[in-house]
Amino acid sequence: MSVVGIDLGSLQSVIAVARNRGIDVICNEVSNRFTPSLVSFGPKQRYLGETAKTQEISNFKNTISSLKRIVGRTFADKEIQEVEKQYLTAPLVDINGQLGVKVTYQGQETTFTTVQVFAMYLTKMKEIAANETQLPVSDCVIAIPAWFTDVQRRAVLDASEIAGLNVLRLINDSTAVALGYGITKTDLPEEKPRNICFVDVGHSTYTVSIVSFIKGQLTVKSRAFDRHFGGRDFDRMLVDHFAAQFKTKYGIDVKSNGKALLRLMGGCEKLKKVLSANAEAPLNIESIMEDRDVSSMMKRTEFEELAKDLISRVEVPLKKALEDAGMTVDQIDAVEVVGGSTRIPALKERIQAFFGKDLSSTLNQDEATARGAALQCAILSPSFKVREFTVHDISNYPIKMTWQPTPEEDETELVVFNKNNTIPSTKVLTFYRSEPFDLEAQYAEPQEIPAGINPWVGRFSIKKVEPVNGEPACVKVKARLNIHGVLTVESAYVVEEVIKEELIEDANTEENPDAPLTRKVKKHQKKCDLPVVSATSSLDRSIVNELREKEMEMIASDKLVVDTEMAKNSLEEYIYDTRSKVNGGAYKDYINPADKDKFVQDLDNAENWLYEDGDEATKSVYTAKLNELQVVGDPVIQRYRESEARPAAARELREAINQLMSQATSTEDKYAHIPEAEKNSIVEKCSKAQTWIENKEERQTMLKKYEVPAFTSAEVRKYRDDIVYFATPILNKPKPKPVVVETPEPTASPKPETKDTPETEHKAPGVEDDTNDMDID
Repeated sequence: MSVVGIDLGSLQSVIAVARNRGIDVICNEVSNRFTPSLVSFGPKQRYLGETAKTQEISNFKNTISSLKRIVGRTFADKEIQEVEKQYLTAPLVDINGQLGVKVTYQGQETTFTTVQVFAMYLTKMKEIAANETQLPVSDCVIAIPAWFTDVQRRAVLDASEIAGLNVLRLINDSTAVALGYGITKTDLPEEKPRNICFVDVGHSTYTVSIVSFIKGQLTVKSRAFDRHFGGRDFDRMLVDHFAAQFKTKYGIDVKSNGKALLRLMGGCEKLKKVLSANAEAPLNIESIMEDRDVSSMMKRTEFEELAKDLISRVEVPLKKALEDAGMTVDQIDAVEVVGGSTRIPALKERIQAFFGKDLSSTLNQDEATARGAALQCAILSPSFKVREFTVHDISNYPIKMTWQPTPEEDETELVVFNKNNTIPSTKVLTFYRSEPFDLEAQYAEPQEIPAGINPWVGRFSIKKVEPVNGEPACVKVKARLNIHGVLTVESAYVVEEVIKEELIEDANTEENPDAPLTRKVKKHQKKCDLPVVSATSSLDRSIVNELREKEMEMIASDKLVVDTEMAKNSLEEYIYDTRSKVNGGAYKDYINPADKDKFVQDLDNAENWLYEDGDEATKSVYTAKLNELQVVGDPVIQRYRESEARPAAARELREAINQLMSQATSTEDKYAHIPEAEKNSIVEKCSKAQTWIENKEERQTMLKKYEVPAFTSAEVRKYRDDIVYFATPILNKPKPKPVVVETPEPTASPKPETKDTPETEHKAPGVEDDTNDMDID
């Protein structure tokens, strides 16, 4: 099972996977490390990611971008109508209160909710990860903007379930960056925290977070953001500038033409990137509209002058983050910048001037979020063992609970989770009630959440509440801000005190049997669970299952379209390749002249059919047409290929015969131990093989090239393998070990017995019998 982290960007997305050797960012089907965040609909199929990018201009009315900006929103949202709409090219519609898009799909006008469209894109992310890792993908961690509200987070979770993904955690993108930074540091302090400010300026969002690190742990202290500040705002500024310039210079209104506007947006994005590294850059767009080519030039100083109002917005989130953390600039140990838009020099200079210290770029600016998400997935996954690292994240918006008062109480609301409350976190609320009651959850500061989003979070109905002994029951409600940053009511229960009397024997009972027993009163708490009915913005389970089935059907439909196109291409390729080679190419001598004319005619007819009646045929029809042509064509191709392969196979057989014959008849010592009969058997088999190949080759010379060959390369290679497998064990037979004859050790001679009578001794001549030492001159 793969361990996957996904960074969902508004322009492009990044996928990282955890492997034994670390974290890798994986490539998509065209070997790019970034996949465009686009979904497009065509007459036959959907186009996701890279394929949607190729359709972005030509099919702009059916292409949806800025997916994470629109998921979980409603059609009436102020931000959708006033901000996001200008970046979207597909028509927006209201679908039962949810924001949706209207597109032409498979020839019909169709509407999809943004949750469905988001699920389609997640399906593509899942496919890319599975193709790269060659493993099934289910568990993942998805990085989302930190400013997402409860309804947006639930929408992402619903979309993930529709796409067949099990989200272990929705992690705030700035927290993912901090995790990727901290887990690799081996020099983190154990007591005094190290404070790092992370500045992330992406395509559409600007986030500042201050994080304190100690060994094995990070704690997010504060977070501030500008939800509408990023690279696309600089692009839009340039678009407005050049649109006005081209109206005067060329007399064309780019903004009146959707395709022209997209072309200009793409050109301005490239211009901005070039100006980040150069003092000036050209803008050239061919055939922008009305067959007109346009060109211009811009200097970096001019760009910075145009962008001064945008750049002036940089300091506000920096100040807010420091204020919420209760810190000063001097208490920040380092400033780490990530996000593609931090490459704009004027932006970096303003951030650096604010802190009065050099900026750090130790992380990959484009991939840091995905890497951190993959690390979090590895930490949460049971299949991976990762160095322990604790993440203490925070919520961005305070949440309050409201309820109907009782005659005994006046209080009707309570802020349960304050701003910067730790995630995950659980709070237990106590109520005294005699009947079922409802709790309403909503954001306590609705002006802080994205404009247009309903501050209502959910309703939680506590059922089957009854008085206890005639008094209101003590009801405990457990509310939780879970690991995704989503509010839930986990449980509710009644706490009832039960009094029990126990008889305890006195310690002196044995001495005084008539002593009375002592009664001791004990109080026990009895818990009784209560049913909780939750009403939130999450989709109903039946709807999720229905949308999941629809997504599976669309996946199957897309696959069928791709397979059909491949079958069509295979037929077309076979027609062109075979016909050219049969008519005068490599295959001309390998087809029977009696069959050639008819076969060529069949190929011509198939080509005509392909571009007329067969243009919209099914996969099975294309396959059947190809099979018909292959009945004649494949034997021709096979005979040609065999003519190329047989000589090489015969050469290999002869080389094996010569080598084995040489070894079997060798007088070398290493073969001397092999019995002659076994050597002769090798010689005999080699001789038979030699005769066989000679006969086959002689017979082949008598045949025409278009006739069935006398033998095939596969037969030759099999013959070669047979004799090699027969001879190798014989020739590699080990020499027998030499026989070792053990010589018995000599036994000691018995000492002569001592006798009283002297023995006669025979002495060598010239040797005197004397035990004294002698000096010899």
